[in-house]
Amino acid sequence: MTSTEYDLDWLISVDDHVLEPPNVWQDRIAANDRDRAPKLVRDGDAETWVYENRSVPTNGLSAVVGKSAEEFSPEAVTYAEMRPGCYDAAARVEDMNEAGILASLSFPSFPRFCGQIFYEAQDKDLALRCVQAYNDWMIDEWCGSAPGRFIPLVIMPLWDTTLAVTEIERTAAKGARGLAFSENFEPLGLPTINDPNRYWDPVLQAASDNELVVCMHVGSSSTLPNIASDAPFMANLAWGATRTSGTMLQWLFSDHFAKLPNLKIALSEGNIGWIPYFLERAEQVYNKQRFWAARGVTYEGHAASDVPMDIDLRQRFRDHVFGCFIEDESGIAAIDVIGENNIMIETDYPHSDSTWPNCIEVAKKQIAHLPEATQYKILRGNAEKLFRFTPAVPPTRAGA
Repeated sequence: MTSTEYDLDWLISVDDHVLEPPNVWQDRIAANDRDRAPKLVRDGDAETWVYENRSVPTNGLSAVVGKSAEEFSPEAVTYAEMRPGCYDAAARVEDMNEAGILASLSFPSFPRFCGQIFYEAQDKDLALRCVQAYNDWMIDEWCGSAPGRFIPLVIMPLWDTTLAVTEIERTAAKGARGLAFSENFEPLGLPTINDPNRYWDPVLQAASDNELVVCMHVGSSSTLPNIASDAPFMANLAWGATRTSGTMLQWLFSDHFAKLPNLKIALSEGNIGWIPYFLERAEQVYNKQRFWAARGVTYEGHAASDVPMDIDLRQRFRDHVFGCFIEDESGIAAIDVIGENNIMIETDYPHSDSTWPNCIEVAKKQIAHLPEATQYKILRGNAEKLFRFTPAVPPTRAGA
């Protein structure tokens, strides 16, 4: 505990991941459908999730905690080879205590970041029940096992917005605080947020009405960054934040924030160092191009006739958009431009970008030069306010 009025020894991570234990669907789907529900199957030394015609191994980079970087590999791993905190809530809390993580929001793994696996399923009736089963497990079991330590994030049936609204309302009543959404639905074959038929309007209205934060994880478009067809993998991975900038720009230039003034979005695992540049560039483009666009002139099929003439892009950002980072000294250096109220910390447990077990130390080192009130906001205050979340009383850390 620090000697000041702010407890800077704990953080809230708004982007972690859970490797679902084998019982999630097997315990919650009716017996006559259980064999068709997702199940973990062992075949010799191999282990895969089996669902419909799919066999999905667990990528080794999704479960690296406890290993050195020299041991990282994308080769498939079994649950027996993982640290128990990857899939067991009680073990996760122990790991959180070790690393100074007071609370955690976890994205799904087998369903993928916004439930794409169920959207791709053939039997949509069963898929809906699988979505519901996952959400019940997330709220009742994963989060319910340790009150005040986990922020409930839910998925939805992407293929039917009426069903999605029903699921949003159902889970919000159970305590959900975030809704997993996609950074870009187009690669999934779904309408984008710019859809002229307003496909996502009911979902976003429901999220706003129920005060669920719309959380978009990088990679939730089911695509990898791709500079060029033969670009090195690590170059593509380093370039990945550009997709998050594109997500932010789409939302800022859409009319969703104008229509839903209480809607909030979080850009998960996208870093923040790029935000000042793209806000500046967005203003330059808007100030110079809005007049012809507002007249209805098109340019190679682009521009609409209803471009507002009075958008304050920076105010839209401040009111609606939250950037999330793991390690980003460039972003912290530009905090005056981004805004101290629009930044949250992540630890990415148990993925290969994770700072575990040194999460609080790494976070504090990046922000130590800032006023303590600002440090507190970044470490936990902004997350508590945004997700309407009251964390548990911090436990006593070993060696404290």
